[in-house]
Amino acid sequence: MWGAEQRRLRGQSLAEEEDEEDEEENNNSSGHQEEEETEERTEGGEEQGREEEEREEGEEEEEEEEDEEEMDQDSDDFEHSAESGREEEEEEEGEGEEGLRSPSLRNNVSAPNNNLDSGCTHQSSSNKKMKRKLDHGPEVRSFPSGKKPCKGPEYPSPTGIVPCPATPTTFGHIRTANGQGQQRRRITSIQPPTGLQEWLRTFQSWTGPEKLLALDELIDSCEPTQVKHMMQVIEPQFQRDFISLLPKELALYVLSFLEPKDLLQAAQTCRYWRILAEDNLLWREKCREEGIDEPLPLKKRKIVKPGFTHSPWKSAYIRQHRIDTNWRRGDLKSPKVLKGHDDHVITCLQFCGNRIVSGSDDNTLKVWSAITGKCLRTLVGHTGGVWSSQMRDNIIISGSTDRTLKVWNAETGECIHTLYGHTSTVRCMHLHEKRVVSGSRDATLRVWDIETGQCLHVLMGHVAAVRCVQYDGRRVVSGAYDFMVKVWDPETETCLHTLQGHTNRVYSLQFDGIHVVSGSLDTSIRVWDVETGNCIHTLTGHQSLTSGMELKDNILVSGNADSTVKIWDIKTGQCLQTLQGPHKHQSAVTCLQFNKNFVITSSDDGTVKLWDLKTGEFIRNLVTLESGGSGGVVWRIRASNTKLVCAVGSRNGTEETKLLVLDFDVDMK
Repeated sequence: MWGAEQRRLRGQSLAEEEDEEDEEENNNSSGHQEEEETEERTEGGEEQGREEEEREEGEEEEEEEEDEEEMDQDSDDFEHSAESGREEEEEEEGEGEEGLRSPSLRNNVSAPNNNLDSGCTHQSSSNKKMKRKLDHGPEVRSFPSGKKPCKGPEYPSPTGIVPCPATPTTFGHIRTANGQGQQRRRITSIQPPTGLQEWLRTFQSWTGPEKLLALDELIDSCEPTQVKHMMQVIEPQFQRDFISLLPKELALYVLSFLEPKDLLQAAQTCRYWRILAEDNLLWREKCREEGIDEPLPLKKRKIVKPGFTHSPWKSAYIRQHRIDTNWRRGDLKSPKVLKGHDDHVITCLQFCGNRIVSGSDDNTLKVWSAITGKCLRTLVGHTGGVWSSQMRDNIIISGSTDRTLKVWNAETGECIHTLYGHTSTVRCMHLHEKRVVSGSRDATLRVWDIETGQCLHVLMGHVAAVRCVQYDGRRVVSGAYDFMVKVWDPETETCLHTLQGHTNRVYSLQFDGIHVVSGSLDTSIRVWDVETGNCIHTLTGHQSLTSGMELKDNILVSGNADSTVKIWDIKTGQCLQTLQGPHKHQSAVTCLQFNKNFVITSSDDGTVKLWDLKTGEFIRNLVTLESGGSGGVVWRIRASNTKLVCAVGSRNGTEETKLLVLDFDVDMK
């Protein structure tokens, strides 16, 4: 039997090697005494060197443990965010796990083990059972990686890769391609057994399944030491770290296809992978995909280690995920309560930076600090209720039933200009850079220069009150109670298109420079091409007045007096989601706002609700008034990335008029 012959030859080989070792030992015994004397002289120096090395290794391990803790924290943050849609019981069960650490990444992809100085050592047990996998081919098993992480500089240079056939067909070709062909120790003390080459040729002539069967039988007939020898040859190949063999730019390109959560997993694999996964440009691209515009400023670290840079873009990404988690399921702390306007209605609300501006039918506007909740100043000057407002930087513009617009300095509270010209209530306005367009119940629109207070243009053509207006700096779009939507060139004061189709008053507009979207009391929403004036889609499904809309990147969210909210794709005209179900609003939707993840809606039922934009699922109530259902109303909402401002009150005195400010920010310490 071939196996028996192998064992006999192996025994002869070992005996011959022992004889050679005895002879060498006799020849070298005379030199041992001199070597021992030399070793004694150097022993003291070596011991001191070892102590220094141990101290350095201890310090390095402490730093590595600190970095591992930091990576674990980042992973936990992403795990916490990824689990947001699961049940509370599942969340509690997952708390004891390691978060985002992936066994497949940490075990199957470790440092190359192609030389004795490799940073990641690998041991394998010889008593593991070998299983037959004839139906799926040889199994690639995971092996435990070493505790100490791999160091980037120890990775072989890409220039050291040995050329190989374009498509490696054998394990030997693959080893050669990875630069290992000449590195493994081969058995050279015995002659190849008779018939080996013929057996190999026969093996190569078999089909794939036949080869697997032969290998399976061969393994079963081997002794444990022989199986161990095979494992020592095979295992390092399946631990190859291809990333380390690539130029840095190409490695970063490969990693850019990973999700942020997977990048954090990869960073825990070894030191060099962490250097790549911390790359600032890599995380800047991830932030760009998520709409994050600015990185976080770097903070000083106690220990700054060479080779490691902490990405401010990565910090910004992680912060945003923590904020999103707070919106979804963070503790709802008691909101700041900003009391003002007595028992009057808050008719308009603006929120920019850390300033909140509320306008009321009590003829005033109030400027509030979103941080402290204090009223900074009250803007007094209108002689009628304030029904429209706009804000940019330190400039506030208000429109009133007294037929005027006023331009205010938000810092000082001074009225800079009073704009006269309209002959009825100023019901709507839109600010773009230094110009504001106002629409009035006198059926006209006016274009004003807010720096000089001069009326530049008057747009006449509607035959009923103008209810809504949009302005992009080049064209004005207006909707009116005459059922019409008009597109204007303000410079020439000409009407470019009259968009006809609605059969009742137009109450809401959105304009993105390409599409005009109009909502009407006729229950329909129409999408128009601004260049041609053609109606592209008529969106039906609501049962009443569409009171509020918001348009971003071809996604339209509409709120209706029928208590529903719908999400549309204006390119296709398809309704993507209807926000309803057991948690839907119980009364008319008064206001809404959305971003890439969430939709926030308010209602006459006294609630503010948070929904998932992509799935349309209800997440939770952010505000629930005790007087909801008996008169308490949320009139307006405005949200930033981290704060929500709600204007609440009632029409029957059951709820005090006030602003509520909820904070969802996180502390990145």
